Amino acid sequence: MAICIAALRKIFRSAGWGEDTIITATPGYMLNLAGHSLDSLRFEQLVARATEWTAGDRPAEAAAALREALALWRGPALGGVYAPFAETEAARLDEQRMLAVEQQMALRLQLGEHQAVLGELQALVGACPLRDRLRYYLMLAQYRSGRRAEALTTFRDGMRHSIEEIGLELGAELQALHDLILRDEFPQLAVPGIAAPQKDRPQPVPCQLPESDAYFTGRSREQWLMDDALLNSSPQNPSPIAYITGSPGIGKTSLAVNWAHRSAHRFPDGQLFADLRQGGTLDVLHQFLRRLGAEGPLPTDVSEAAERYRATLEGKRVLVVLDHASSYAGLRHLLPGSGECRVLITGQVNLDELLQKYCALRLRVGPLSDEESREVLTSVLRDSRADESPRATRQLSALCGHTPLALRAAAARLLTKQHWRVSDLVRRLERSADRLAELSIGEDSLRARLDRSVEGLDPCAADAYREFSRLDDADFEAAEAAEVLGTDLLDAEDLIETLVDAQLLEVVNRSPSGEMRYRWQELVRLHAFHSLRAARGLADCVC
Repeated sequence: MAICIAALRKIFRSAGWGEDTIITATPGYMLNLAGHSLDSLRFEQLVARATEWTAGDRPAEAAAALREALALWRGPALGGVYAPFAETEAARLDEQRMLAVEQQMALRLQLGEHQAVLGELQALVGACPLRDRLRYYLMLAQYRSGRRAEALTTFRDGMRHSIEEIGLELGAELQALHDLILRDEFPQLAVPGIAAPQKDRPQPVPCQLPESDAYFTGRSREQWLMDDALLNSSPQNPSPIAYITGSPGIGKTSLAVNWAHRSAHRFPDGQLFADLRQGGTLDVLHQFLRRLGAEGPLPTDVSEAAERYRATLEGKRVLVVLDHASSYAGLRHLLPGSGECRVLITGQVNLDELLQKYCALRLRVGPLSDEESREVLTSVLRDSRADESPRATRQLSALCGHTPLALRAAAARLLTKQHWRVSDLVRRLERSADRLAELSIGEDSLRARLDRSVEGLDPCAADAYREFSRLDDADFEAAEAAEVLGTDLLDAEDLIETLVDAQLLEVVNRSPSGEMRYRWQELVRLHAFHSLRAARGLADCVC
């Protein structure tokens, strides 16, 4: 024993510890920690500090303390020590470590780090598949990152593993989270074992968001960019704004509302929503002020109402969603002055002045991918027809222009025609003289939205929109457009750019000669052609 103690003292001396680190004490020896530190005690102190900071609503400090605590670990507790007393203590310490890991994951999710923790959580769940809390956090991180399908797969994998290993289903907490994700109702996060701090919040808290789109799918890249702009912005950006734009029926509002629901917990003072087609700026300001608790007479002057609106929002963290913006003039009074607020705007117009004055993200939403289009069809149909014939499903997606609104209309047709296969509808659309009519269900059809877009153009641009449908190819240069219009090149370019700004044409690339090329989306081109035929009364036109 004395030889072993001498060797230990030598090791401590080489590490800079004093001669009194190990002292003789009846009936043997004792480790003297005075002036020194023991990693297990330091770990427990840091975890206790993190618990206090969490209860005091200081999640960033709590997460940092846990990060420091977990950095003390270099492997299993008491690794290499084989004795009954060591096994019991090692098991206790290892469990404390896992609880600290779970608490750190919860705090990082509260801080909005759902993308950053995905890899760590996947590794942890792989190593500890029976720890429900880790699986809960992984599902939550996946859902918040726009990976709803992966979150549901994580649940199914956990259920299968739990039944195979211990013969039990997953716990009620995980099953409740699974149900919330299925319904696309954003689940709130509570730090395990710690009561959430009570906050004094102004009442009422407005929650104006419309119902989330039940068939929303895809758009992971767009949601990541919105997270980065609106949730992870720096203090130098006083009023972060994201502007979602794209062609009619492409899913701008669905994306905005889905993201707003998913991120609502980051805006504890409320979420305001306005469809700007439904009223003027003063009407919207009055609506917002009432929702924010304003009583009595409201200002009848727009500037005064906007000043009161901004004063009411001062110091609050509110999300403002402005749908169907048509001009900067109609927006500027609705933008908060508070750096804690965030603004999400949708529209089809060019808001250059907004982008110049604010550090805003401009996000153009394009057509869905083949896989995303298939998911839309499957989610509406709720049967196997879209999966039985992948080729026909790809053809149907292409005939719908990979546009969500048209895809849902196609799926609705199949839903009411249970005896149709996907290929039957494909054949019908290919043969139809008016594909948009086949894809129109109800008043809010793609054709109706395109009609409204064209009505918003000036007469010259609307005429050009119709005339360009006479071009032989979906891709064309300005010179070809000028020839069709019978005008000079500069005028043709101006009209083309007006249609590009209205999201009715898209820029493709430059030709080998260096000229800009433009492209129709197929369904937009069909709409332009039928609009031309209606305007000219050319019943004998063939597309």
